[in-house]
Amino acid sequence: MMSMSHFLDESNCPADPMELFNLWWSESKKDDTQDQTVMTLATISEEGTPSARIVLLKSADHNGFLFFTNYTSRKAIELEKNPATALVIHWEKTKKQVRVEGNVKKISDLESDEYFQSRPYGSQIGAWASPQSRIVPTRDYLLIRFKKYKDEFIERKVNRPANWGGYRVIPEKIEFWMEQENRLHDRILYTKDNNQWGIARLAP
Repeated sequence: MMSMSHFLDESNCPADPMELFNLWWSESKKDDTQDQTVMTLATISEEGTPSARIVLLKSADHNGFLFFTNYTSRKAIELEKNPATALVIHWEKTKKQVRVEGNVKKISDLESDEYFQSRPYGSQIGAWASPQSRIVPTRDYLLIRFKKYKDEFIERKVNRPANWGGYRVIPEKIEFWMEQENRLHDRILYTKDNNQWGIARLAP
């Protein structure tokens, strides 16, 4: 249980929300019992239906929050039609949570290439083998495709599939949540207006 002597208040929040985000993220990484990059990504279908799934946060800076995916997946198709999205990052050990709302933007092919080459070999082959979000007949179908691409790249570097790469969520709102006693949790909301961040407190 976190010490209740620690509070999140407008007076001790930096003007730049990314400064606070990276402080919290660094703090969470001291716990090596779980993956601290896990976050929920929500998208909206053309019909207005929301959907959410777990993705991995690869970096967070003034450029935005970066994740990677298959560009033919459901999430990517929805983001192409409606770039509005929301993220939730929860760190159980430190009793803190961050919510992000904004729009996505594809990163450059060069940046996607560089990250792809840093991935484990099996993950590189898997990116080729999996028709993400599509219906497949059996698990064996995926294993056969995995072996096919493994054999194809056996004597050469695995290059990035053209339908795989990164997105950045460009934040317009960032909310910081910290657990407190009696459910009187601290909630500080940053909202961007004309490239300036405003700060407000929300009731829990």
